[in-house]
Amino acid sequence: MNHVKVLVVDDDAHIRELISIFLIAEGYTVIEAENGAEALLALESNNIQIVVVDVMMPEVDGYELTKELKKYYDIPVLMVTAKGESQDKLKGFDLGVDDYVVKPFDPLEIVARVKALLRRFQLLTDKNIVVGNLSINQIKYEISVSNQSITLPLKEFELLFKLASQAGRIFTRNDLIEQIWGLDYEGDERTVDVHIKRVRERLRELMAKVEIVTVRGLGYKLEEIHT
Repeated sequence: MNHVKVLVVDDDAHIRELISIFLIAEGYTVIEAENGAEALLALESNNIQIVVVDVMMPEVDGYELTKELKKYYDIPVLMVTAKGESQDKLKGFDLGVDDYVVKPFDPLEIVARVKALLRRFQLLTDKNIVVGNLSINQIKYEISVSNQSITLPLKEFELLFKLASQAGRIFTRNDLIEQIWGLDYEGDERTVDVHIKRVRERLRELMAKVEIVTVRGLGYKLEEIHT
């Protein structure tokens, strides 16, 4: 995983070091910047995949940095803030922040959220997947077999797309909840089962030569049907 570069932006050297230690331990390459202006220079000279940024910084703060980088880079931003007020979160989300961690934070939570965001963005960058006779188009949220196509609701589409992106791999319900509904989702695992059932019906409707297989005690996987 060391090909993934993470830019950590914080004016507090101790916090940068703390975050960096845990990310490096997971195999990421970390580039540090102590303010937004330095971060923008780092983005120009490095192929950064994700940015972890503090809100309160001199020169260019986290909000301004996020606004600027989202104009030019299609990469996720995880914002670290001492403020827990909802209006601050809303401001961040309006500017394009993809996820939040509030100080004081557990460094392992930063790692988990970085992983989840990278998975989510990988889902967004691969626009089209073909498994068996099924084509899955992410731009249109559409699945098709031959000349017959149907558009899926967002969560059903994301669920199918995730399973198809690594066909044959078993995903636990927790994997799917974390990657599709997010770490903060407070519902239960039955939500996954309900969506799986709906997606199966749609695959049958199209006579797709793929199926979502239940792996008892583990989760689900997508497989091509060989006849």
